[in-house]
Formats: sequence, structure tokens, C-alpha cells
Amino acid sequence: MAATAVRYLRSVGAPTATEPFDALPRPDLRAVGDDERLPVEAAEFRRVLGHFATGVTVVTAYDEDGPAGFACQSFASLSLDPPLVAFMVARTSTTWPRIARAGSFCVNVLGAHQGELCRGFAVSGADKFAGVAHTAAPVTGSPLLEGVPAWIDCTIQTVHTGGDHLIVVGRVEALGAADEGAPLLFHRGKFGRLRD
Repeated sequence: MAATAVRYLRSVGAPTATEPFDALPRPDLRAVGDDERLPVEAAEFRRVLGHFATGVTVVTAYDEDGPAGFACQSFASLSLDPPLVAFMVARTSTTWPRIARAGSFCVNVLGAHQGELCRGFAVSGADKFAGVAHTAAPVTGSPLLEGVPAWIDCTIQTVHTGGDHLIVVGRVEALGAADEGAPLLFHRGKFGRLRD
């Protein structure tokens, strides 16, 4: 299975650890084999995994067409040395190819007061940046959204396939956080916040 994944990544031009990142074309979804299908229904899979509370981010980039971004709850720190983070994005995403072309991104960690901002970045096809104040992240120039409690400015290190998603690994170039501010949480299909 690993050898098949390596052959696929090479066939679509995915970078290895020793090669610089070049933007990938949007991959074609392949048929799922009978031996890969879930032993449970997709709705049950979502319901059970919805019990795992996550933070919420907006991943942004700036390409030749302007700013791009999408709401993302599948974000995590990956490595301290070197400093790496990861996020997962659906292979059908229309925003991902723009981020891939940019070769860099900024993870904007949303605060408890930014539920509406998240909803705006969760829709497809709209002008997600209409009325959204942002500045340029210090290293990559990716959009850094105003008022976020934390941000991580990254260059794309590598991309891996993971079923119907891609696993994007970014090398942290700069980051920052406010001293206060509660995070926006997502649990069982709803936004929430921490309580003392």
C-alpha cells in the first residue's frame, strides 16, 4: 500500500522531502475499492467523530487572483523541530488549488466571537473576503485576518493523500498570538466556547 501511495504522489508531481514544493494540479478522485469502504455508514462516522471537540481555523493564501481561504477544523501541530503544522482539505475543494499555487498559507485561529466569520469562509463560491479586514502575514504575505487570537504563517513543505482528503504539511515561518481571548470551538455540529 505504501509503495502504491509513493507511485501516485510521484505521478502527480508531489514533492519529496528533498525537493522544493511546486503547485500540484487538482487531483482526480479515484474510485474506492470494496476493501476500502467503511464498515459503518458515513452518517454514523460523522456523528461519532463529532463528539471530538476541535478548534476552528481559517486557512488563507494569496495568489494571482487575490486572497483565498476556507474554514478548517482539521488543523494540528505536527513537529517542534523542525516547526511543522498540518491541515486536511477535501480533494474536491475549489480553494485548495489556489493555496497550492501560492505555495504558502496562513492559519488564522478563530476566537469565540468569530462564528460568523467562520460561516462566511465555510461557503463555496462566494466572495469570502468581502468586508473582511486583513493584513499581510510577515513572511509569506498570506492574509492574516484582523482580530484572530493566534496565527501561523507557513510555506508548504509536502502534501500527502489521505482517502478523499489531502494532508498538507506546512513549515512554520512566523507565528503570533494575543495574550487573551477564548478560542472558537466546534462540537457535534455547533460552535461553542470554553467556560471557567
